[in-house]
Order: sequence, then C-alpha cells, then structure tokens
Amino acid sequence: MQPKLLKYILDIESVIVEIESIKQKTQNDFNNFSNDIILQRAIERDLEIIGEAIRKIIDINPDVQITASKNIIGLRNIISHAYDSVEPEMLWGIIQRNVPVLADEIRTLKGA
Repeated sequence: MQPKLLKYILDIESVIVEIESIKQKTQNDFNNFSNDIILQRAIERDLEIIGEAIRKIIDINPDVQITASKNIIGLRNIISHAYDSVEPEMLWGIIQRNVPVLADEIRTLKGA
C-alpha cells in the first residue's frame, strides 16, 4: 500500500475513534449532543477531515471502494461552505448510521 494512502486511511481511523469518544461523552444521547455546541463543532470538523481524506484516497486510487464516497465528500463541502445549513440532527444521524459502515470499510482497506 502506498504510504500516502495508508496515511489517509489512518487519519480516518483516528477521527472515527474521536467520534466514538464523543458518542460516549454524550452517553450516546441525541439530547446531550444537541445541547453541546462544542461537541457539534468537533463532529463537523471530524466529518470535514474524513471527507477530505476520502477525496485524497480517491485521487490516489480511484478503484478504492468506499460506500457513498461522493456523499461523504459532498458533506465536507456542505460543512465548509454551507455551514448554516448543518443541523445537529443531520450530524447525529451520520455518526449513528454512516460512520460505523465507514469504520468497517476502513478496517477492510487497512487490512488489504
């Protein structure tokens, strides 16, 4: 595996660990999350990092299979450029449904 590709995979992996930590900090409760703007901003930043890392992975190797990679990259752009449309409900849904899928795919890529 190319060193740069591995770097981006490891970056995503470490951000996913941060997201899981935030979920634990909120006791995996949306109300706790929605009442803490700092945690919301942390999740926004983590999702930006994931989107940028996936974009770079795809640039290096377009054959890498990551479910919804275009949506993930698009989310990064929304957070960066249309920040006023980002709602806590959207972030919570992503970290509950989509991040676990991505975590599995990253483990698979890392092992490949």
